[in-house]
Amino acid sequence: MDRKEDIRQFLISRRAKISPDQAGLPNYGELRRVPGLRREEVAQLAGVSTDYYTRLERGSLRGVSDSVLEAVSSALQLDEAERAHLMDLARTANTPTRRVPRRPAQQRVRSGVLRLLDGMTGVAALVQNGRSDVLAANLLGRALYADVFNSTVSFGPDLPGRLPNQARYLFLDPGAGDLYPDWNAVAATTVAMLRSESGRNPHDRALNELIGELTTGSGQFAALWAGHDVRIHTTGTKRFHHKVAGDLSLQFETLHLPGDEGQTFFTFTAEPGSACASALAFLASWAAPSTTTDAEDEAAKAPAPRHSPSIQALKKAEQDPD
Repeated sequence: MDRKEDIRQFLISRRAKISPDQAGLPNYGELRRVPGLRREEVAQLAGVSTDYYTRLERGSLRGVSDSVLEAVSSALQLDEAERAHLMDLARTANTPTRRVPRRPAQQRVRSGVLRLLDGMTGVAALVQNGRSDVLAANLLGRALYADVFNSTVSFGPDLPGRLPNQARYLFLDPGAGDLYPDWNAVAATTVAMLRSESGRNPHDRALNELIGELTTGSGQFAALWAGHDVRIHTTGTKRFHHKVAGDLSLQFETLHLPGDEGQTFFTFTAEPGSACASALAFLASWAAPSTTTDAEDEAAKAPAPRHSPSIQALKKAEQDPD
């Protein structure tokens, strides 16, 4: 990726979002040739010269102090995710560029985390990396995301050790809109998370290949990617239209695993006593390797996740080299 162009487009896109009124600047009603603030107005708010800010907006962040970056962040009214992204862009701008980006090894999920996943019942749980690869999942997590595990496009090129990828499924599988009633919101969040990851790890070859694949394969992804939005994904509600369980509205929580850089633990739960809790329990019984009831026999006609039938299989897949 072109780091300078990323910096330039990010700062321009953030500047365009702030009006003079929002920034507390006088607006005399004159015709403005640019949306949002002018460069000289951002420079004024940040306490730097216009020439200096112009250099920053051209992508030259090498050697820029954290205090200047904080001043620019405040001038542009960046949120927490945007501030972190600007700091990541500056950090990687100050790091010598590798001549040949390396493909990172598959991230291994620790055995203790796998046991924790296995021990969680009534909760759909999975572990993802920053590229949205699913590294591991418990039984209910695989059942909830059966469409992702069953999709041929979510696994990408047929390479040994390839893991299902949520972003690839979302933008390249035509059935993704059926699973996610709020597809537009899920898509925007997914792209924003990938944009954040690209700021942290611009030399991740697998990430760059994924972004290239999605940009050429999906006009919707390309349009969202050009927006340079970033987001921190922590908690919220996600809706599913599941082939077996029907409509589900689940609360999700995320936890970044200490000592396992880049791995995030996701859990999905339903409000106790709700219709969604009953549907989630039904989904768990459908996925369980046991004798089904008459009602479940009808539901069993829907395909269960055919890939990674167990966490141990996922563990074996992620240990295979690329």
